[in-house]
Amino acid sequence: MTYVPAETRYDTMSYRRCGRSGLKLPAISFGLWHNFGGETPHDLKRDMCRTAFDHGITHFDLANNYGPPAGSAEEAFGEILRTDFAGYRDELIISSKAGYKMWPGPYGEFGSRKYLIASCDQSLKRMGLDYVDIFYSHRFDPETPLEETMGALDHIVRSGRAQYVGISSYNSQRTREAVAILKDLGTPCLIHQPSYNMLNRWVERDGLKDTLDELGVGSIAFTPLAQGMLTNKYLGGIPEGSRATKGSSLDADWITDEMIEALKGLNEIAKARGQTLAQMAIAWVLRNEGITTALIGASKSSQIVDCAGAVANLTFTDAELAEIDGFAKEKGLNRWAMSSEEV
Repeated sequence: MTYVPAETRYDTMSYRRCGRSGLKLPAISFGLWHNFGGETPHDLKRDMCRTAFDHGITHFDLANNYGPPAGSAEEAFGEILRTDFAGYRDELIISSKAGYKMWPGPYGEFGSRKYLIASCDQSLKRMGLDYVDIFYSHRFDPETPLEETMGALDHIVRSGRAQYVGISSYNSQRTREAVAILKDLGTPCLIHQPSYNMLNRWVERDGLKDTLDELGVGSIAFTPLAQGMLTNKYLGGIPEGSRATKGSSLDADWITDEMIEALKGLNEIAKARGQTLAQMAIAWVLRNEGITTALIGASKSSQIVDCAGAVANLTFTDAELAEIDGFAKEKGLNRWAMSSEEV
């Protein structure tokens, strides 16, 4: 049956201007980092994308190496674009990135002009697109001049491969440098994608959050649910089949008895707010409009529906924030520190 998007898709989602640009992004964006590779049935991928769009989530975030295997997420999304989303391209914001290991040899990762442009071309081919809306430098490259990396992003826009460019996991100092270079080139930095959640507040310690506000750069926070920790999944310990049991993006050593008690405390605060823990965690990231959009992942469509419901209540009292801080102090859970805080 031909997919027809819900007529009500724009009724409940809120949209925020991205920095000082003319672009608005949904408060919730859908990332295809996990659960969009070869092991996930294609019908499930289609259903998740349909559900996201039906709830006003117009931004779909990918990268060259998403899968696994690398590239498979873009290939799957490309198929969905050709079938389910055919005719709706102009209602979508599609992003991709390059920076992490994608192919063997010295030209298959980091921030050289050769790698970024080649990777962008490969991503476009996998998705069957003429352009992406946003293309990112996925991580800072300490061995490549920043002028070269930003120059490649500028070229990608000027050549029509992307509408906008962004950076991911750059610290405050490197962000200032990158934004200045792009401004001089005439291709403004639209957006920054850092990790950020109640348990990982490096963007506050580093000053990045304030820097982005000062520079007029938008922001999209990934891992707002701390790889699933800030959901009801781990309230009773580590369930079988969860990320923590697979040794992938979530370290089982983080799920301590102390952490479980903290999560239970946070869950009670969420209940008092009429929210699930996941909804409150997303609302916390989006509070005071300091972050443009929260980037969620999902393994089933019901999780997307739950997360989309967060926009119904994004306001916190000072007492609620203080109570949250009592349970969710910085836990040092930034897995991306080598590409953000430490360079």
